[in-house]
Formats: sequence, structure tokens, C-alpha cells
Amino acid sequence: MTDGTPRTAGVPEPAAHAEMPAADTEMTSLERTALYKSLGNPLRRRILDYLGRHGEANSTVLARELGESSGTTSYHLRKLAEQKLIEEIPEKSGGRERWWRNLPFSHTTPDPATMTTEEYAAAEHLALLKIEVDTRLFRRAHEEYRGPQGWAQVQRTGTWMTKADLHDFVRAYKELLDRYSHPDDAVPEGARRVNLRFYAAPDTGDEGNGDVSRSR
Repeated sequence: MTDGTPRTAGVPEPAAHAEMPAADTEMTSLERTALYKSLGNPLRRRILDYLGRHGEANSTVLARELGESSGTTSYHLRKLAEQKLIEEIPEKSGGRERWWRNLPFSHTTPDPATMTTEEYAAAEHLALLKIEVDTRLFRRAHEEYRGPQGWAQVQRTGTWMTKADLHDFVRAYKELLDRYSHPDDAVPEGARRVNLRFYAAPDTGDEGNGDVSRSR
């Protein structure tokens, strides 16, 4: 399970996004568990989503827009900042008025076999939330499809790959995202925020695609 939104802020849709501590491998199981719980918290997801869509906000703005108290939004903002999912905007903050923005998000979930029971439960809960959102996005893409020149696009395929081929493909996919994405502070005219998803899984033989392996 990988989440990432290169150069943009938000939650991984239900939102979209945060720059993780140096490298994922440096995170402990407890830190990853806390991360998954934060990303699985409904209000924190809404806060990250709002920041991703609007760029910045303070606790008062978020309280008004999300229907919460400023004390509640302030508490969750501090918790998100502790995990480096958001950062304060120094030039706009003063006294008790603190403004916040998201950080770019990139995180790769480790092998479930290496997780503690609590970490796995938190990761599984987050994954189920994302599946619900991704399902709605998949339906929208089909409903809003207006041909190959439209904003909504759908691609589905099955092909033969070695594991090395698949890993090379994933790396190339990430490079394409970097090549065609624009940072928040340099969005060209006519650009829209686009939600993309990538999945790959070996055929199990029950998807109607025939045999699952082939000797050569």
C-alpha cells in the first residue's frame, strides 16, 4: 500500500497528502501506527483535504467550514503538525493566530508480515476507508467519461510481466507523475486537480483472463 501526492498537499484522497520523516525505513512501528490512525481519523482527513484544496487555513477558518469548534480544530492541527503532515506558515502566523499548510506526502506501507497487530489493524482500517473513496472515484470516472479528449479517463488492461518488469513499470509510473505534475506554487492556467490511482495484482485465474502463469 503506497500513498503519495508528489508536490501537492492534501490527504491521499479522501483527501490527498505530507512529507514523511526522511525515509519510510526510519519510521518505527509505533510511528507508522500513529500515522495510519491520524490518516484514518475522519476530522483529520477533512482538515488535510481542506488544506489540500484551499492551500492554507487557521483553526477558526476550519472550525467554520467543517462545523467544529476552533478548540477542536486547533488540537487536531497540532497533532498533524507533530507528525509532519502539515506545517505552520510563519509569515502569516502571529500571537494566537496560526496558519497552516500541508506538506507533500509520500509513504510506502511495509510488508504486513512485519507489522505488529496494532499497526496492521490501523493500516487495514485506513485501507478500507480509501477503498470506499476509490470506488466512488472509479464510478465517477466512468460516469463523466466524454471520450479520449475529456478530463475523465479510464484505463484497464491485463498483460504478462515478470516481477522485475512490474517494479520497473512502477518506477516509470512515478517518474511520469513527476514529469507531468505541477507544484502548488506554479499551477498553470487551465489546470485542474486530478485524482489518479494505480493498482497492480497478479491474476488469480478467476478474473476471466485464463491461466495465471506460463512456462517458456
